[in-house]
Amino acid sequence: MRSNPQVESRWISWTGQLSLSKDMCAAEATASLLQVEETFSACLARIDALILKPLLQAEPSDPKGKENFKLFLLLNDLFQALWNLTEENYRILKQKCSTSESFCIQDIYTVWKGDLFLSLYIRYFVTFANYVVVHGFEHATKSKSEAWKDHKAVLKQFLTDFTSETSMSLALYTVLHKPIRDHIEQYILLLTKLHEVLKEGSEKTVVTSAIKEYVKLQSFISQVLDEACFTKSLWKSLGYKFTDMLCVPERRLLEDSKNLPISASTNRSDRILLFDDVLVLIQGNSFQSFDLKLVWVDENCREKSAPGMYGLRIITPEETFFLFAKDPQMKAVWQWKLNQAVRQALNGKRDFPLWGKTGEGTEPPSCRFFTYVFRLEGKFKSASYEGEWHWGKPHGKGTLKWRDGRNHVGDFKEGLEHGFGICLVPRQSEDRYDCYKCHWYEGKMRGYGICEYGNDMVYKGYFKDNVRQGFGILEKFSAEHPFKYTGQWENDKKNGYGVWEDKDRGERYIGTWLDDHKHGQGIVVTQSGVCYQRTFHADKMVGSGILLLEDDSVYEGNFTEDLTFVGKGKLSFANGFILEGTFTNKSGQGLQMHGTLNTSNEQLDDRITKAQLGLEEFPVEKRWKGIYDQFLEFIHSGCKEETEESFTGFHIQTSKELRKSQEYLFCQRGTEDVSWKIEDILEDLVQHQGLESLQSYLEKALKSSLHPLGKLLKALAIAFQATYSGIGANRHLLTMAQEEVKYYAKKIWEFYQGLLHLALEQKGQLPAKCMDEDTSDQKACNVVLPLILPCFYPELFMLYMLYHEREDDLYCQGIMDLSLFPDIKLLEFLDVQKHLWPLKDLTLTTNQRQSLIKDKCFLSATECLQKLITTVDPREKLVILQKTYEEIESTVSRVVDKDYKLPMDDLLPLLMYVVSRAKIQHLGAEIHLIRDLMEPTNRGGLYDFLLTALESCYEHIRRIRLHQRENCHVTHSS
Repeated sequence: MRSNPQVESRWISWTGQLSLSKDMCAAEATASLLQVEETFSACLARIDALILKPLLQAEPSDPKGKENFKLFLLLNDLFQALWNLTEENYRILKQKCSTSESFCIQDIYTVWKGDLFLSLYIRYFVTFANYVVVHGFEHATKSKSEAWKDHKAVLKQFLTDFTSETSMSLALYTVLHKPIRDHIEQYILLLTKLHEVLKEGSEKTVVTSAIKEYVKLQSFISQVLDEACFTKSLWKSLGYKFTDMLCVPERRLLEDSKNLPISASTNRSDRILLFDDVLVLIQGNSFQSFDLKLVWVDENCREKSAPGMYGLRIITPEETFFLFAKDPQMKAVWQWKLNQAVRQALNGKRDFPLWGKTGEGTEPPSCRFFTYVFRLEGKFKSASYEGEWHWGKPHGKGTLKWRDGRNHVGDFKEGLEHGFGICLVPRQSEDRYDCYKCHWYEGKMRGYGICEYGNDMVYKGYFKDNVRQGFGILEKFSAEHPFKYTGQWENDKKNGYGVWEDKDRGERYIGTWLDDHKHGQGIVVTQSGVCYQRTFHADKMVGSGILLLEDDSVYEGNFTEDLTFVGKGKLSFANGFILEGTFTNKSGQGLQMHGTLNTSNEQLDDRITKAQLGLEEFPVEKRWKGIYDQFLEFIHSGCKEETEESFTGFHIQTSKELRKSQEYLFCQRGTEDVSWKIEDILEDLVQHQGLESLQSYLEKALKSSLHPLGKLLKALAIAFQATYSGIGANRHLLTMAQEEVKYYAKKIWEFYQGLLHLALEQKGQLPAKCMDEDTSDQKACNVVLPLILPCFYPELFMLYMLYHEREDDLYCQGIMDLSLFPDIKLLEFLDVQKHLWPLKDLTLTTNQRQSLIKDKCFLSATECLQKLITTVDPREKLVILQKTYEEIESTVSRVVDKDYKLPMDDLLPLLMYVVSRAKIQHLGAEIHLIRDLMEPTNRGGLYDFLLTALESCYEHIRRIRLHQRENCHVTHSS
């Protein structure tokens, strides 16, 4: 039950109500507090009945009055809550007093529920101050409501008990805050006297803490009301235009340049107002306001000021200006107030108390997170930025959104896009977007990136100044005119060396480009196997060229785009005939030729049928320069962690992962256990300089999609596959491909050396002397080539197979014929000396004759040689060949019962036997791959000797005359 409002008719001075003696106990404190709460509750009841209720019935009709009335409703709600809390405290105290239980400090509600009291009082006085700021009491007393007029006389009599003020609005202001402030003072007085009689201990500590909080509350209320009155006076002094636009209930004036003089630079303002949320500069009839959350105050004014003036630099997102004071003390006050206001605005709440020691001396952070819409002219005009700021500029991670649908998510530095970012750009003619996922440098795309265009094209490669520049891959996936370009870009156009695959026509162009056109030397490979080399000018073929047909015919001369011979030319047929003269192609008459036919040649020269294209036209060091340049620049820049992806690219596993733009931006781009951070990489390089250790390290690095060397290898593998896989698998490109793989090894070794050199420099160690070119090439071949070869082996070996297809076909025919021989007959046919025949290995079963046994002799050597196709490493293939030789020797030694070193005369027939039984497909391709890619140090040694022996066996089997094989077969049958 609330107290009867008639209990007290006049304001009672509470100061003398507390009669606490030195021996006061908790029970006496509770009794005193009970009396105080009862009287205060009665006072609140009268205020509610005589003031609040009539005002609630006098709802205004004008818009301004309606806004103020909403605020008054909130004030009333808090008043009722405060009254309810008082009543609750009173009930609890009374219940304690009526039950003669022992008392303790926890029974004093204002102590153990102090936070609840403080929170409610703070909210009440903040709302009260808001009502004061908007002249709420002045508007309320001017109400024309009948209910309000009826209460005026009673109200005036009631108000005279509280104040001598004759102004009705001022009286209302007083009666709604003074009793409550006095009541808080009584709490402090009671708790102070209780504190004096308590002994040292936890209870006294609790009371001490409560007193401090109530004292802070007193100070807070006083400061809140002072600020409200200060702000209210400002709104009175300003014109309606400023008041209507700037006045909001929660806004408080903290400082005014009229009270504490300070001026802005270049006479840009007549008056400067510092509020708790904005800084306002008034100039004539206009003003500028700056959100304090995005205001930075720099005491180090970098602008020359007039003598005797002390400046502060004010930094905002789009403007920077200066404030000048006449003395350092005034500058210090403004600086302090500005910083405290900014700090509190960022915290989202005022200090408690407002200007006490709570936040004093604490500078606002220079790094912040906020949303802002740019207004002034510039690239960000009308864009909304949400993200991190530093000294007035976007800095860190953030999101930019323009009204036209563009948006950019990523890293910023000093107000510009810098670092990794994702940018969406709407296409004007379609409801689609271009999505750029790349690195930015000072506001422009620079470095590696991926762009998914709205027209079903995807670009993966390098950018510079917002355009494609350097190495890149452009691919169109749609069903209509799909294509893929892998190569060099310059100024957003295809320029330099590149590979174009037209998937509709089934063609691949390998050559040079100029401004998006085929221009210069080029090779075209078709799906049907036709291959030609021509000079191009703006996509048109000019001059003569060489056309290599699928039937091994070769045409040298001029021809059209549909491969029709025109003009002078020479056609060399596969049978060795040569047709030379002038070719014409008239409509309806077919191809005509005027010239000579030479039939003297028996067969076509291998130099023609196996002609290798592109060697002089495309020097290997000039292909894929765009890839090498980026990695080289990365090393020259000092291998900084933050730029590593920009230079070396980032690789993802699936296109699905690529589409996860937001997730991809912040995710780790790999799941490898090994740390490949740049500082770790450089440290490891120094630790792994020994040959075995280095090989182990390079093997891991080259397999990693995160290590720079692994990324380089990945990029080179993509370029290699774009050139030589699928349609590009043409035997006339073998030497080009082989050159490239060797050059890749050389460049990877150079980059490894560059990284090591940098690592040693950073550790203050002297790098080793530079190797000469021959030594470097040898290291590349010995160390790097075997490690990288698996990445290129499928395409490279396919080219070897195609190049040696004819020889391998003849070899396979020989193997098939030789496979018909039983072991003994084959040994005899190959002229293997009888004392070397391993007849002991021929285990017979019932009804078996020794002369008919097959595939039993030299079985271990045969199985060993068959392992040749299980590895891609030329070194390992040579080791297998050596082990095969050792197995043959071991078998012979067992047969003759002594160590036996095979002379060449004995070795060749035996090795030929093993080769014929091993039945290795494409042995010619295997031999030539080993020969071309073996380490230079192996030339002239045992490996070279064994490889030569294997090659002799291959050639012998290939050249066995058919009639000899037939005769042997007939003899065997008879």
